[in-house]
Amino acid sequence: MSTPHVVVVMGVAGTGKTTIGPLLAAEFGVPYAEGDDFHPAANIAKMSAGTPLDDSDRWPWLDAIGQWAHNRDGLGGVVSSSALKRIYRDRLRAEAPGAVFLHLTGDRALIEERMADRKGHFMPTALLDSQFATLQPLQEDEAGVSVDVSGTPEEITQRAVAALRRLED
Repeated sequence: MSTPHVVVVMGVAGTGKTTIGPLLAAEFGVPYAEGDDFHPAANIAKMSAGTPLDDSDRWPWLDAIGQWAHNRDGLGGVVSSSALKRIYRDRLRAEAPGAVFLHLTGDRALIEERMADRKGHFMPTALLDSQFATLQPLQEDEAGVSVDVSGTPEEITQRAVAALRRLED
């Protein structure tokens, strides 16, 4: 990308946001921020117990991510955030209007398999159904692209880079 955007890597749990985000940041030569690190301890405890977050839980988390993205405006960066609902993405854009979204999408069975293989992550596979139920894919008026998560992390990253570069055209 010729201008330094902030890319928000979004999608349901298990799509590879934490894997693809750093690879994408390396491709663009910008820093990566792990969205999970912005969660208050209470949110992590709630999710670890298998309880989905509600919107009141998410607002401080989204605001913290949005502030990071705002501080990277004009410098570029990559940050992960599930950003499952349009209202969540709108909240992020309120802080960082130039942010673009990379929606990692994929077959539910593949995502569940990858989630089951993860070690040491607080998000149980039991919450995957609630994630898909909440998901509102990117709409045409939202700056961003969707990329399928089948294949290796390197293949996914290359598809993401190509799709994001097409946004510049």
